[in-house]
Amino acid sequence: MNYVFLANGFEEIEALATVDVMRRAGMDVTTVSINYDKEVLGAHGVKVVADAMLAEVDASMAEWLVLPGGMPGATNLASCSTLTDMLVNHNAMGGKVAAICASPAIVLAPLGLITGKNAVCYPGMEAEGYGVNWMSDMVVVDGNIVTGKGPAAACSFGFTIAAISKGVDQAEAVAAGMLL
Repeated sequence: MNYVFLANGFEEIEALATVDVMRRAGMDVTTVSINYDKEVLGAHGVKVVADAMLAEVDASMAEWLVLPGGMPGATNLASCSTLTDMLVNHNAMGGKVAAICASPAIVLAPLGLITGKNAVCYPGMEAEGYGVNWMSDMVVVDGNIVTGKGPAAACSFGFTIAAISKGVDQAEAVAAGMLL
């Protein structure tokens, strides 16, 4: 199972393109609302009904925990202690974590999940003082962590996750089918 977490103010393209690519690659993906109900409002007014609520999620069997960016979406994710505890525990067990745009800086860096690692985030959002080697690439993989730069990287971010889980051939087949 793979979880993509949604909070009010999430960046729509980063969440939905990632879910789309992962599902096209044959990955089992559940969108998860951290709100009080399943309806989540994106940063640009797109309403999405998540598949599940955070209380329904058992991350112990998850392969990926994925965080879209957007503001204040990333801040809302970071303020959810249930989610941040889940991320820390998942990472400690060697589970895969992916975050894009503001989420690497706003969520992962303060949790120490990318300390000493190469990572990327939305330009100008780089969190200082956490020992992160901020890169300029569109997508960066360092160990069990994948980070993406922003909206333009959404499909590449999804393809990278798919390539790690399903193989490069499967990810390339999905990309070709999407004319990318």
